[in-house]
Amino acid sequence: MAEQPDSHTMPLLDHLAELRTRLLYSILAFLVAFVGCFFVAQPIYDFLVKPLADIMDEVGGTKRMIYTALTEAFFTQIKVGFFAAAFISFPIFATQIWLFVAPGLYKHEKKAFIPFLMSSPVLFLLGASFVYYFIMPMAWRFLLQFQTGADESVLPIELEARVGEYLSLVMKLIFAFGVSFQLPVLLVLLARVGIVSADGLAEKRKYAIVGVFVFAAIITPPDVISQIGLAIPMILLYEVSIYLCRIVEQKREEYWSADVDSDDSEETDFNEDL
Repeated sequence: MAEQPDSHTMPLLDHLAELRTRLLYSILAFLVAFVGCFFVAQPIYDFLVKPLADIMDEVGGTKRMIYTALTEAFFTQIKVGFFAAAFISFPIFATQIWLFVAPGLYKHEKKAFIPFLMSSPVLFLLGASFVYYFIMPMAWRFLLQFQTGADESVLPIELEARVGEYLSLVMKLIFAFGVSFQLPVLLVLLARVGIVSADGLAEKRKYAIVGVFVFAAIITPPDVISQIGLAIPMILLYEVSIYLCRIVEQKREEYWSADVDSDDSEETDFNEDL
C-alpha cells in the first residue's frame, strides 16, 4: 500500500486545508527572512556592488553611487531584503510544496523527481556565481571604458550610478543566469516523459544556437560581454542535455526490455505448468 498513492487519499477540503497550511508556513518563513534581511540590507547591497567598486578602483573616476528620488534609497533596501528573503526561504517553500505533492506520487516517481529537485538549486547557484564572479567584472570593465576625462572631450563623461538602477540590473542578471542554467533539468525532464529526444535535440542544434543568442540579447543588458557570456554557457549546457537525454533513453530501453523479458519468462513458466 505504501507504493500506491491511493493509500494517502483524503477529501478535497482536507487537501485544501493542507495546502493552506503549507502556504502559511512558506509565507511565515518568508516574512521572518525578510525582517532579518532588511536589517542587514546594506551589507548585502555592499556585496552586490563590490564588482563595480573593484573595477572603479582600476579605471579611476568618481567612486560613488547616487539616488535621485527621495525614497529611492529606502525602497532599494526593501528590494534587497525582498530578494534576499526570497532566496533564503525558497528551499522552505519548495519543501512544503514537495510535502504536499509527494503523498500522491508512486515510489518510483518520487525517486525520479528527487534528483531534479536537488540539482535545480545547485544549478541556479552555479549560474548566479558565474555571473557575479566572471561576467559582471568583465561587463563593468567594458562599460566603464566609455568614461572620458577633461583632456579627452569638451566635457568629462563619468559614471554616477543610481542605487536603484544598479540593483535592478544585478538582480536581472542573476535571475537570467540562474534560470538559464536550469536548461539541463528542463530538457531531461521532457526526455523522461517522451516529449523530446536526444536525436531530435541534436538535429535542432543550429536552431537552438540561434534561439540562445536571441534569448541572451533580450534578457541581458545591451553589451556584447554579457550576451556572449550567457549564450556560450547555454550552448554548452544544451550539449550536456543531449548527453543526459541519451542516458535517460538508454535506461528507459533497458527498463522496458527487462520488463518484457520478465513477462516472457512468466509466460514460459505458465506454459510449462500447462
